[in-house]
Amino acid sequence: MASTTLPSDRWNAAAELTALMGTWWFNYDEWNPELLRGLVAEDVTFSSRSDSGATDYEEFVTANLTGVDEVMAWQESHRIDSPYPLRHNGSNVHITDIEGDVARFSSYIFVTKIVDGRPLSLSSGTACGAVRVTDRGLRLLRLEVVLDTTDSVPLGAAS
Repeated sequence: MASTTLPSDRWNAAAELTALMGTWWFNYDEWNPELLRGLVAEDVTFSSRSDSGATDYEEFVTANLTGVDEVMAWQESHRIDSPYPLRHNGSNVHITDIEGDVARFSSYIFVTKIVDGRPLSLSSGTACGAVRVTDRGLRLLRLEVVLDTTDSVPLGAAS
């Protein structure tokens, strides 16, 4: 039986979290819904939006969902209407807080598709959330995706 507490060693917890998120993005891209469903808690929440709220595709990327059925239905619809191959690359996954059996995290995502036989940058952004320890291991409890759509400026000029 799996442990029902986060590893006391923050590095072990970070490694488990990184593996979970890598598994999530890979199986989302390849669309393996049964496996994805097994990675989330029944009471999972999911939100997605652009940072500006003003893109031509805002309706396509915006979601604010609660519960595994609602989250998985949106994921399926969104994935089916997205390009294939599609590659979500999660990076800099790190734990920001641990409280009891819940760990909060932040990370970046970089998304590509293939055009003329070459990878083309589609999007980037942040993917932050929380995982819960269960008797089956870590399960995604919350995922908040914010896509970068605002042009970059010097940090001192950013609001």
